[in-house]
Amino acid sequence: MGKQKRSENTYQKINTLFKRDKYNIIMPYDGYVDPVFEFLKDCKFDAEEKIDGTNTRIEVTSEIVWDNPSEPCVIEGVRFNVEYKGKTDNAQVPPMLKKHLEEKYPKEVVFAGLGIKEYVPLNEWESHKWGTVNDKTGVFTPDENRVPKMYTIYGEGYGPKIQAGGNYISEGNSFIGFDVKVNDVYLLRPNRDEIFHKMNCPIVPFVGQFTIAEAIEYVKKGFKSNIAVANPNYLAEGLVLRTPCGLKDRNGNRIIVKIKTCDWAKYFAKYGTYDKVEQETNEHY
Repeated sequence: MGKQKRSENTYQKINTLFKRDKYNIIMPYDGYVDPVFEFLKDCKFDAEEKIDGTNTRIEVTSEIVWDNPSEPCVIEGVRFNVEYKGKTDNAQVPPMLKKHLEEKYPKEVVFAGLGIKEYVPLNEWESHKWGTVNDKTGVFTPDENRVPKMYTIYGEGYGPKIQAGGNYISEGNSFIGFDVKVNDVYLLRPNRDEIFHKMNCPIVPFVGQFTIAEAIEYVKKGFKSNIAVANPNYLAEGLVLRTPCGLKDRNGNRIIVKIKTCDWAKYFAKYGTYDKVEQETNEHY
């Protein structure tokens, strides 16, 4: 298996909240990996169930259409193309999952969800605000730089033969959405949800708004998955927390973190308690 090729559009890495000890067990009482969570610990985060599957994306790219491709001069419109990809550029999407994506989310469905068409002629750009309007004359001037270069619909592919997906559904593969990005901007939850609703695409379950401490307590002893039809007693993989207003850290990365059920299970299995114990820090973590 070759090295996975990350691209600029690969979904951002979601770090875990805690440091780890020399046994690679979480250290839940010794501060957080990122100090930003200490600063925001009393804020309410949006908490959604983490699904145990394979990171999948529907990528929509734009291509400006010129009257003369060899000597571009006059714009005629813009054409959008749809591709189905895995977490990385060379990751193979499981065949059954790809078939599901192509059948349930063909390009027409994707375009309808995003409010675009496969081809948008120049005379329709004003309705998309792909340009500027002169305040005095009211004349619209198109601007190809305002046309989104890429829309990305991120989700989790799951089902039998994908991680523990057989606990969710007993046959076939499915796709559940968790993010939409326009160029480099992740949409807020209401805007994201509107697109998924238009596509008739399920969305990762919203569990509630929690502080860091409340989220930890919720995950600590496990909670049942909200989408596990095949095994209703199956415990969720955990929670993913993000700020409702899409805050970023000082490096420009969106603030997002995961708390995993299995991390707490390993802690209890190793130390026989959920309470604080003495742990030696893993210097390589």
